[in-house]
Amino acid sequence: MKRFGCMLGLLSLFIPATMNVDAKEIELKQIVDGTFNAKGMGSITPTADGIHYLTANDDYSRILMRSFKDKNYEEVVLDLATVRGNNGIKSFDDYILSPKEDKILIKTNSTKIFRRSSTADYYIFTIKNNMLEPLSNGGPQQEPKFSPDGNVIGFVREGNIFLVKLLFNNSESQITKDGKKNSISNGVPDWAYEEEFSFTSAFDFSADSKMVAYIKFNENGVNRFDMPFFQTVMEDANEQSLLAEKQVQYPVAGASYSKVSVHTFDIKSSVTRDIELELDSNTYIPRIKFVADEENNLFVFTLNRRQNNLEVYAANPRSTLCNLILRETDDRYIETTSYMDTEFYGDKFIMQSEKDGYNHLYLYNLRGKLERQITKGEWDVLAFHGYDAKSGTVYYESNEQDTYNRNVYKIDSKGRKTCLTPEEGFNTAIFSSNNSYFVNTWSDLNTPPVLSVYDNKGKQISVIEENGELKELVKEYDIVKKEFFSFTTSEGVELYGWMVKPANADESNKCPLILYQYGGPGSNEVMNSWNTGFYNGGTLETYLVNKGYAVAVVDGRGTGMRGADFKKQTYLQLGVMESRDQVEAAKYLSALPFIDADRIGIWGWSYGGYNTLMSMSEGTPVFKAGVAVAPVTDWRFYDAPYTERFMQMPKENGEGYKASSAIERIDKLNGRLLLVHGLDDDNVFFSNTTAYMQALIEKGIQFDMQVYPGKEHSLVGRSTRMHLFGKIVEFFDRELK
Repeated sequence: MKRFGCMLGLLSLFIPATMNVDAKEIELKQIVDGTFNAKGMGSITPTADGIHYLTANDDYSRILMRSFKDKNYEEVVLDLATVRGNNGIKSFDDYILSPKEDKILIKTNSTKIFRRSSTADYYIFTIKNNMLEPLSNGGPQQEPKFSPDGNVIGFVREGNIFLVKLLFNNSESQITKDGKKNSISNGVPDWAYEEEFSFTSAFDFSADSKMVAYIKFNENGVNRFDMPFFQTVMEDANEQSLLAEKQVQYPVAGASYSKVSVHTFDIKSSVTRDIELELDSNTYIPRIKFVADEENNLFVFTLNRRQNNLEVYAANPRSTLCNLILRETDDRYIETTSYMDTEFYGDKFIMQSEKDGYNHLYLYNLRGKLERQITKGEWDVLAFHGYDAKSGTVYYESNEQDTYNRNVYKIDSKGRKTCLTPEEGFNTAIFSSNNSYFVNTWSDLNTPPVLSVYDNKGKQISVIEENGELKELVKEYDIVKKEFFSFTTSEGVELYGWMVKPANADESNKCPLILYQYGGPGSNEVMNSWNTGFYNGGTLETYLVNKGYAVAVVDGRGTGMRGADFKKQTYLQLGVMESRDQVEAAKYLSALPFIDADRIGIWGWSYGGYNTLMSMSEGTPVFKAGVAVAPVTDWRFYDAPYTERFMQMPKENGEGYKASSAIERIDKLNGRLLLVHGLDDDNVFFSNTTAYMQALIEKGIQFDMQVYPGKEHSLVGRSTRMHLFGKIVEFFDRELK
């Protein structure tokens, strides 16, 4: 592992930063309004020919076909201004290309359900006749999907699965009848599954398009929370709205969660079958997936409640019989990538696993026999892009050059490896359908993204977007350069970070320091990428630097990109090591000649808010002030799938839950605290903050509080974000200046 990047960054902390005396001063509203957002490609859908891809124009009114080979090639596939059958649609939200590439599903009028899911009105666009027609007239749809032959579209409405047969005049049929809100959901996951297993669709078509398999989620035994809706718009106030409630099915740690089962539907005979899985009621089914070339082979992925035993079953959708073909266990927990990104290639499939201590790629046959470990080394595969079965070549992203860099690679069947993006920094790729080309997005800590097309030998074909205007804007406003550093804690742990500071900060002009962090399992804030800082490019941190602060970010133990042991050492005691490392970071940085050790603050959001509370009450009084936004305060309040993955159930790990509770260590809280929470947060419930508030009150500890009515976990909205960051800056100005 290279260390030169860290060494250069460490030395640069002692070199005074240059200042552009003519630079404009960045304003908070510019940050919130996205003035410094980079241009990207939006959605890219590679076409089957391996040469072209579809993408939307900037205002999502047209779908364009472009070429990987020729940057000047552009063909309009859909234009809402000229399409036939358009009843006033001026823009769309997303689109889905059919397998035969003769139709496109257009998504409009999206309404959010949870973090990733939404309902919408979908329209079928037929390319040949330039015609737009509704997918269904029965109400908004959710998660539509084409069958492999492109002749059927499945979707979910109100917990039931529907099919639209395109060869039969778009006739619509309903294949499940028991769906009911907060009770039964077919084909789409409940809140907990969506949030913690990162998927929104739970149904699939067989390879021959004759069967549908789906997961049924039975939420009837799940705790229901009735969250009051607090009126915010007085023009709409009435007796009904003042008493409104939002119902959320939320399984807290140790409680019952949805019971799941797998079923199949024969489209021709209309027969529904139950897959014969002998599972207990605490088993998770985080994925099902039909084998691409075998219509009678459905893979079912299961996890035990502790999430340390992954089993993969090959199920016959017609006989309903299942065979266990693969089992993987871990002393701690199975990482979600092990079942999220499995892909089939003929009679093979590729899975990710951390079983050798790092996340790597493994090739299996369809009987579950391991044929070879594809990648090896003390680094992590960060993304898997594809496999050429003929040559045995695999395409992927990893951080093998350096902990916080990311590059695109290919490796052949003999283990010969090629780095396709050798430039140091952060690279992410979207490959063509045959892996001949890819669109690469590159940036580094201080350079906005550059989008280029490469071939699979690593040759740059063209530059699509250089973000030249943003680069000039960065110069015009003198966005502060971020510098890497590393240090070793008193426990002998090497940690990485980055920092920005005022140009005039020195031993005679010491400045206050603010630590920003997140720190959740497997997360990273220290990366050689433009997408660092709370807002991309470190613009919020620049705003704070202009107000006289130094800002630093340190990834402590439990974070990602350093192998399984580094990540999983926080198992059973979340927050203990993470907070200790933030204290160590504060102590190390306070010894630098330009930092005022008596004026150090810390802040974070969600897990970062939790880590803020844990760090301020770690027992070492290094923080004078802190801001905790939407924090978990005791893991018994948080959802079962996430919490139990890292903590087991409360009855199994009582001492661990106590050690990991911010409330339990409140006696050691040091420094002034600002608590922030949205009243409609359905992820980290407001009860986390009220319980912590009550503990503060009982101890006679004064604190500051800011709530946001009608706002969920992300506290979205321009006025909300302006108020939030204005409040945070005002708080730190009062406490640290």
